[in-house]
Amino acid sequence: MSELAFPVLTPEEAATLIKNGSTLGFGGFTAAGSIKAISRALARRAEAEHTAGRPFKVRVLTGASTGPSVDGELAKADAISFRAPYQSDPILRQKINAGEVHFVDMHLSVLPQQVRYGFYGEIDYAIVEAAHVTPGGGLLLSSSVGAANTYLRLAKNILIELNAHHPEGLLGMHDIFEPGDPPARSELHIDYPSDRIGGPICVIDTKKIVGVVMTNQPDETHGFQPGDAVTERIGENVTEFLVNEMRAGRIPAEFLPLQSGVGNISNAVLGALGRNPKVPPFEMYTEVLQDSCISLIEAGRLKFASTCALTLSPETSLRVYGNLDMFRRHILMRPQEISNNPEVVRRLGVISMNTAIEADLGGSVNSSHIMGRQMVNGIGGSGDFTRSAYISIFCCPSTQKGGKISTIVPVVSHMDHSEHSVQVLVTEHGIADLRGKDPAERARVIINNCAAPEYRDELTAYLMFVRRGHEQLSFRSCFEMHHKFAQDGDMRGVAWTH
Repeated sequence: MSELAFPVLTPEEAATLIKNGSTLGFGGFTAAGSIKAISRALARRAEAEHTAGRPFKVRVLTGASTGPSVDGELAKADAISFRAPYQSDPILRQKINAGEVHFVDMHLSVLPQQVRYGFYGEIDYAIVEAAHVTPGGGLLLSSSVGAANTYLRLAKNILIELNAHHPEGLLGMHDIFEPGDPPARSELHIDYPSDRIGGPICVIDTKKIVGVVMTNQPDETHGFQPGDAVTERIGENVTEFLVNEMRAGRIPAEFLPLQSGVGNISNAVLGALGRNPKVPPFEMYTEVLQDSCISLIEAGRLKFASTCALTLSPETSLRVYGNLDMFRRHILMRPQEISNNPEVVRRLGVISMNTAIEADLGGSVNSSHIMGRQMVNGIGGSGDFTRSAYISIFCCPSTQKGGKISTIVPVVSHMDHSEHSVQVLVTEHGIADLRGKDPAERARVIINNCAAPEYRDELTAYLMFVRRGHEQLSFRSCFEMHHKFAQDGDMRGVAWTH
């Protein structure tokens, strides 16, 4: 400990440094690389302050979602007043939807720049997890980058959780680079996912380090449930579409880099691509790597992956840490404004594959709100990739709640991705290729190829009430399916009216 040259604190001592109203910039991206000890101590401190009748809340900025020890513990302690840019914790989600926490949902790639411009005020503390820190201020991050490098540079004070669970052998797996801001921004020299443009560590001002907390804890990540017949069929449909694109010459024989969201559907899609012999070994330029990606690397199907985080189950994380010399040749972790950079995505010809809550007959997608009002997690990085992808694909099951909800609706109840950005929709029933189709053509192909059979007549009947124009829209009827579910708990059987 003496060689650290920085004060070694307990989590409780670190928490006492933080004042009511402070703005905190947390490292991590998903639960990967997210702190664990200081945030739990801060939650206990908030509870004690509240019991004593004193106010105590902080403003929280992160890279994306966090582990439960950050969002969950702080939300449960009623210690968060403001939160951005993305979250996935059920307790915090409840408080956001109740209006108890101010939440700003935003594209992840723009967060660091907006923080640098001062849109969110000054950062009082950067609180990050590290695998190693040198006396001279060289900090080796752990299993993600997120916006940690920006928070570390801008914050007035720095607290570090030095986590012995993460090996120092991670050195060389990060590519830390912070671009200049307009008008002094230059191009990013990334022509292939494996290109490096920065350094392996964050170099920080040692005078700002107010304490180091020693920990030894794995990431609070978990695996996903095994796929079912629906997710497996979606994966096969996406693979069939991409193979046909190769056959038609619209994807080169060597393939193009992929971006994939997180979850069971994304795992199924990547698994199907990896199994298909017609798909060559490929690369990824994405924001999150999950378990399926590690298996693809081990099988020689995934050649290289540029990412922001290793969001792996504990078992898979140990496989990676047990063979770092091999995985270091295939994985690079970057800050989120680089991993999600739209200009790089456009130039590399990335194929984006994300999931939808619902999609409408025009091709627009809702990926963040249930019934238009209730925040789920947020838009995350899906928009960063969708807007600039060579081919943008959205996947979802055709129904939810045992068939009581159709995910294909006349008009989405909340729009995150407009028809100008969404090119392909996929459900277990088929593929709707929307490229080159006008609104009337899009509506027909979405109904015929993607909607559940029990909803096709209902959706077709809606079109009868559309006031003729370029868009297929009826003001009176466009949300009738949502309204019926709100009333009856079932979208089926809408009696359309003019």
